[in-house]
Amino acid sequence: MIEVSHVKKYFGNFKAVDDISFKIPTGQIVGLLGPNGAGKTTTMRMITGFWKMTEGTITIDGENILDDIVKAKSKIGYMSENAPLYSDMIVEDYLKYLCQIHGQDENTKILWLCTTCGLRQVMSKTISELSRGYKQRVGLAHALINDPEILILDEPTSGLDPNQIEEVRTLIKQIGKTRTVIVSTHILQEVESICDRVIIINAGKIVADSPTAKLREQFSQKITINLIIAGCTFTEAKKVFSDVEEINAITKREGDFVLPVKKAVGLSLELNGTEEIRDKIFKLIVKNKWILYEMTTVKSSLEDIFHILTQKTSGENK
Repeated sequence: MIEVSHVKKYFGNFKAVDDISFKIPTGQIVGLLGPNGAGKTTTMRMITGFWKMTEGTITIDGENILDDIVKAKSKIGYMSENAPLYSDMIVEDYLKYLCQIHGQDENTKILWLCTTCGLRQVMSKTISELSRGYKQRVGLAHALINDPEILILDEPTSGLDPNQIEEVRTLIKQIGKTRTVIVSTHILQEVESICDRVIIINAGKIVADSPTAKLREQFSQKITINLIIAGCTFTEAKKVFSDVEEINAITKREGDFVLPVKKAVGLSLELNGTEEIRDKIFKLIVKNKWILYEMTTVKSSLEDIFHILTQKTSGENK
């Protein structure tokens, strides 16, 4: 378990991290999000022991990392966005080299890394010959060389194609079953795909800390119902739906739907609450003898929520 308690970090007079606290248990994958300069990179570097906090404490399994920084680092695996690899080495030789550095048994460890990270097909290849996806896998193997309890990944799928992204995400989810994993990324779809929980940092402060599935419920500010109706004009539909008190705004949808029927009209109903009103809308459509082709509910996306929570910037990244 990682516990960050009232941590602050100053660079001169600049406050990069401002009194943040959170706990991450074993077996949880957490997405650490924030705009450039928010303080997330600084936070990760303090957790890894690369930088010392100005105030506060960081503990791993109840032990302050500053009491024995070497021991603390031995429990952490870190993969940067551009993993620093020796490109002229063969993958198998590189893993052997890492095993020697970390005092690991080559026979058992390399077999485990090869299987866990999906490297079997490239073990005899030079790292410079590998695709971006396989280089990321080698970087992940490097981070796992000492079988760490905590894994910190900075933009793990940056620059990968869609197939490689899916493979790496599946790999992270598998590894995260038995470890604490922190994923720093700007790809919000990635957070929804692999993370159990989201922590959003802005201007050095935590502005959201929620299970991924509940983030929209907690911070969503807008719900819209999209309709495609035939048998009426937009003006006629707007007049009818304007009498529904739960509807805050009605707008016409242009060019975002295609139907093999003429004179269909699309419109969006923005609600001012969370009350279920689709039954009321359906009854109005039936009453007016219109034809309903589509009714879908759209909640605020994670991108919308991220924008709402991070509108204020924190300056240059540290």
